Amino acid sequence: MVDLGNYNELEIAREVDFGVYLTSDDGDILLPGKYLPEGAKVGDKLRVFVYRDSEDRMIATTLQPYATINQFACLTCTDETPFGAFLDWGLEKDLLVPLNNQKNKMQVGRKYCVYVYLDESSDRVVATSKLGKYLHNEDIKLEEGEEVQLLVAGLTDIGIKVIINGEYMGILYKNEVFQDLRIGDTATGYIKLIRPDNKIDVTLRKPGVNQKEEKDEAADKIMRSLEQGSGWMPLSDSSSPEDIYQTLGMSKKTFKRAIGGLYKAGKITIEPDSIRLKK
Repeated sequence: MVDLGNYNELEIAREVDFGVYLTSDDGDILLPGKYLPEGAKVGDKLRVFVYRDSEDRMIATTLQPYATINQFACLTCTDETPFGAFLDWGLEKDLLVPLNNQKNKMQVGRKYCVYVYLDESSDRVVATSKLGKYLHNEDIKLEEGEEVQLLVAGLTDIGIKVIINGEYMGILYKNEVFQDLRIGDTATGYIKLIRPDNKIDVTLRKPGVNQKEEKDEAADKIMRSLEQGSGWMPLSDSSSPEDIYQTLGMSKKTFKRAIGGLYKAGKITIEPDSIRLKK
């Protein structure tokens, strides 16, 4: 059977004026001509994504959606109607989020984190912003210190909600984040703490690095940047944490420790709005 809402490898059965039909156990499926790879012919097998068009027919495309079924994704709302909202997921036909699948009523232009799935009653690919039932925090198979992949799912007063490895919900605390993260961004993180109530704290800082090692690594990075540049850098004690992170990828606290050590070692001079290699 065709794996609806996912990729399938299907054989070209016949050509028509407007594309080709691909053979499957569920009947022939149209691949419109604009998606047909150059040189493809009858008998060739193609990797295509299959979903339903606006007339409820199965249709194939070689475009790659931003998510397939059983995946989380952060997508932009393109339209809202009395029965639901539509999200841009990279295909011609936008992805429906039925009204009863919306945690909060969606607004055009805003980005939302959703779970994509195949609705059994309609046999259509849809999405939901009610994520709870698709997360597995009741059975966490992670270890503290483990490296994980994070998807930014939302912002709260205390920090950033992230989906961990596409399975669990966790949080990055605001006072430990030194970069601009927005809904839909991805990052590498580490499991900081798994709480008794199955809530997960994550961090962007690699565990096991002590302050001295961190300061030495930061100092080396600053020196390389100065030596490879003009010997000058427009950062100093008064620079914002955001500017420091964007330039060097480190927190302001680490930066200040590192330049303090370099200054004491006689390697740099510190000016009100910059640092320089000492000649």
